[in-house]
Amino acid sequence: MRWLDKLERRYGRYAVPNVTLFLIAFQVIVYFMVAARNGVWTRAVLIPARVLDGEFYRLFTFPFLPPNSPGQLGPIWAFFYWYLFYLFGRSLEHHWGTFRYNVYLLIGYVLTVAAGFLQPAFPVTNGYWLSTVFLAFAFLNPRFVINLMFIFPVQIVWLAAITWGFYVFTMFGGDASQRHGVLAATITFLIFFGRDVWAWLRARYRHSRSAATAAATTAEQEKEPFHRCHACDRTDLTHPEMTFRYCSDCAGQPGYCEEHIANHEHVRSEA
Repeated sequence: MRWLDKLERRYGRYAVPNVTLFLIAFQVIVYFMVAARNGVWTRAVLIPARVLDGEFYRLFTFPFLPPNSPGQLGPIWAFFYWYLFYLFGRSLEHHWGTFRYNVYLLIGYVLTVAAGFLQPAFPVTNGYWLSTVFLAFAFLNPRFVINLMFIFPVQIVWLAAITWGFYVFTMFGGDASQRHGVLAATITFLIFFGRDVWAWLRARYRHSRSAATAAATTAEQEKEPFHRCHACDRTDLTHPEMTFRYCSDCAGQPGYCEEHIANHEHVRSEA
């Protein structure tokens, strides 16, 4: 993407390395703070209406909220989440470079905040925003295997498909705040992968058309008659009840229907 190349040449020196680890470190701290004091989550979550009332710090605290709402995710699953988030984030940073990975997160952050202000009274978490890291990794590494429950291996492409399915369900069945969060995450993903997704869809379409054309050609070939009467042009397809025979006295031994096998003018060799 040319616009990213230009930005990187101009601002690449400001990129923050290991930003994934930075986010996780603060999420761990907030996780234990939430466990110790119930009011921490409420004061850290982004509520745009509160920001408009002057609580600007919420714009900077909600990225550090731990996964899920308080009390619903035990330490083992929280650790598993942070491990995967670190794995995905570090992989993207290695693939894109530090600056582009920073821009990807920044775009998701800005869009999530902007979407939150469409429904300012509703709280906004970082769930949809950070899920774009997972979706990007899955798109780039579809055959990567994750052991669910630490036991069952599954390719990450299927988990991504489930996530996209959940997004579609949310767009139709979720509240306005959830729909805006999904929209922000989807736009973030498409800014970086829209061209690749379009190319993939076009390739799939062309492959489907080629397969359909080949199937139609094969079907047409299969419809070619096996027997054809040299005298009246009847075939075993147009008259499946007829019996066809071949005349050994004719040059080339052409076939005839039962009406003409004994009543036809023999074909003679031109020689």
